[in-house]
Amino acid sequence: MHLSVSEHYRQLILNLLLTIAVVCSLFLWQGHYGLNLADEGFLWYGAQRVQQGEVPIRDFMAYDPGRYYWSALWMNLESSHGIMALRRSLAIFQALGLGVSVELIAGLLPKSASSQSKTFQSKTFFLAIAALVLGLWMFPFYKVIDTTLSILLVAALAFLAQRPTYYSYFFAGIVVGLVAVFGRNHGVYGVAAGLGVTVYLALTRRSWVHFSKACLSSAIGVLNGYLPILFMLALVKDFAPAFVESVRFILFELKSTNLPLPVPWPWRVPFAELSGFDALVKVLVGCFFLAVALYGVFAIPWVLWQGVVRRKPVAPLEVATAFTALPYAHYAFSRADFEHLALGAFPLLIVCFAVLARQTGRVKWVCLSVFALASLLTVAPHHIGWLLGQQCRLGQCTEVEVVGDRLTVHQGTAAEIQLLQSLAAEFAPGDPSELGGANRPFIATPFWPGAPALLERKSPMWSIYALFPRTEAFQRAEIERIKAADPGFAVVLDLPLDGRDELRFSQTNPLIYQYIQTAFEPVSNQPPNSPYQLFKRK
Repeated sequence: MHLSVSEHYRQLILNLLLTIAVVCSLFLWQGHYGLNLADEGFLWYGAQRVQQGEVPIRDFMAYDPGRYYWSALWMNLESSHGIMALRRSLAIFQALGLGVSVELIAGLLPKSASSQSKTFQSKTFFLAIAALVLGLWMFPFYKVIDTTLSILLVAALAFLAQRPTYYSYFFAGIVVGLVAVFGRNHGVYGVAAGLGVTVYLALTRRSWVHFSKACLSSAIGVLNGYLPILFMLALVKDFAPAFVESVRFILFELKSTNLPLPVPWPWRVPFAELSGFDALVKVLVGCFFLAVALYGVFAIPWVLWQGVVRRKPVAPLEVATAFTALPYAHYAFSRADFEHLALGAFPLLIVCFAVLARQTGRVKWVCLSVFALASLLTVAPHHIGWLLGQQCRLGQCTEVEVVGDRLTVHQGTAAEIQLLQSLAAEFAPGDPSELGGANRPFIATPFWPGAPALLERKSPMWSIYALFPRTEAFQRAEIERIKAADPGFAVVLDLPLDGRDELRFSQTNPLIYQYIQTAFEPVSNQPPNSPYQLFKRK
């Protein structure tokens, strides 16, 4: 028993050290690189506004509140509104997800009685490769919260499949409720996957009484995990109607969870237009899309066949990944770009390492090498550290200061930052005698939700990321908010999203666009061939 306990703690320390090493290495590599005023800015602005006492969804367009309160907590601890404080908060969350995934995989590797044994050394090497590959797949960095949520769901359901007691169902329900606090889509995926695992366990036990009690235990757990949102709905003024409206908009107006893109299947790669390396990367991306789809479709029938029909034991981690794979395949294909592939691939990635962990001899290491190399070639070229590193070698980078942080960015990004700073200095200088005082707002729509965060201002619009068509009533309410805020200038990027003219801001929000043209006048010295439309207050 003493040997087992000491080995367990030694393994935990090893897993922790590997996790910290990978997360810190990735952060040192690219943590100070780039600035995404779109998706990353969407999170950054929300975290800043929470620091100022505002409420996500009620006071500004937002994801579910959990991620903003997490980020704002760490930013407050650093007494910072800056982007690096936000990124450090995300690195901590990334360490949580990566640590859990490494622990799941470590439990499948052979035990070793001594840290000097060959078994321990090969196990350490295997886990180091797994940690590095999974850490690279946690892309993009500003979405590591979503990646971690998928890992936590897999871990909770694997625990449930291993020990199907009513306490385990309650615990799994709590995890599902908690992940929904950070993203309601993850909550829906968790409920679907959890129900699938519950049905599977009822079928293997041949007990539907167990099924009904298990569902009750899980439901109570979900409610307990979701208590932060339930308290907000009950106690935070005007949050409930805003929350309900956000659900109504997705279900009945948008009727989709995202703006779809064509799937980049490997046979669709335009080989004649690409270099050999770029073509290889696109082929690998297409192959991973194919693998996510196939595993999502065939994993559940295989698990049911093995566990229910043939009455053979199925590894708990395989059960968990089988039932989470299909929901997260939906996530990957809802907008079929690499970002969503990475966010939806973790059930597949974890089960790949789980299968490899059980192999022996040369087969194990050859397959591990091939899988790791394929992952490296697929993922690394999409990271900002790779992309910006190449641009910096060509002399296309520069350093900028953003809210007290030094960043290395592409010259185009630096020009955008300089544009916003110069417009603010000229048209919203923050004269305390003017309306709006030192924090006079400005409009930056629809693709730059991070622009107000860059200048530590409040957006005059609720819809800080105005990508979708809106009703006339909504647009008129936005116009009233703009009038009340009296912004000093406006930057409009009236560009065709995904190449679709119907998704230009002038088409999705025509009344707001017309109001800006009426209440503002064009800036005289607009940059030549600029994608921006610059306006100053009349």
